Amino acid sequence: MGAKGKIALGVVVSVVVIGAVSANAGDDGDSGSVGKGKDSAASAERGSGTKSGTKSGTKSGADTKKDAKAGKAEKKAAFQGDGDFEVGTDVKPGTYRTTGNTDSLCYWERAKDASGEMDSILANDNVSGTSYVTIPAGDKLFKSSGCKDWEAVDAKATGTPAALVKGDGGMHRVGVDIAPGTYRSTGNTDDLCYWERTKDASHSLESILANNNVSGTAVVTVAAGDAYFKTTGCKDWKKTG
Repeated sequence: MGAKGKIALGVVVSVVVIGAVSANAGDDGDSGSVGKGKDSAASAERGSGTKSGTKSGTKSGADTKKDAKAGKAEKKAAFQGDGDFEVGTDVKPGTYRTTGNTDSLCYWERAKDASGEMDSILANDNVSGTSYVTIPAGDKLFKSSGCKDWEAVDAKATGTPAALVKGDGGMHRVGVDIAPGTYRSTGNTDDLCYWERTKDASHSLESILANNNVSGTAVVTVAAGDAYFKTTGCKDWKKTG
């Protein structure tokens, strides 16, 4: 089940969940986040370090700039976008983000063992754009194929939430990547547009607050208590209220 192009088992895109739990559910402690743009502040970033002074005891402006650049360069991916990673050994439990993926060629999988069998899969997804995933300590393996590198999510990260969202942008962190409110997407065809509101990034059926497959115009209200908004195959979403 590690090859690209697999069908996500945790949430089948063609199924609409009925009787979803309250939309006021918030983050589950994973710092639940959503993101799409490269400029989103949702990934953890190391601060630029400071060195002891120069020979004169003070740093020149040039040295300060060099240190700032060095600090930026220190921001590294938590782990690569290709490979099998043992939880607790290769990757720490936590929430991670990958962004910049195209054409749903990114495939990830949470597994309870390393058997490679269907029954071992806890959650999985094919990603276009951005994905956030929370890896619990109880997972055994995390598989990633064809994805951009994964970055750790900063629980306290802030951003400038957008009021216009790419329709095939993947997962967006509510309050950081996307502003709460009512959004509209028009011109969708053949039920290829799928949207989802979730209370966390576990990608379990229980995490879904509401979802739908849409043909034509879609209207959805993203609540402030939601953790993420996921969109794939849709036309762009514009905030209307």
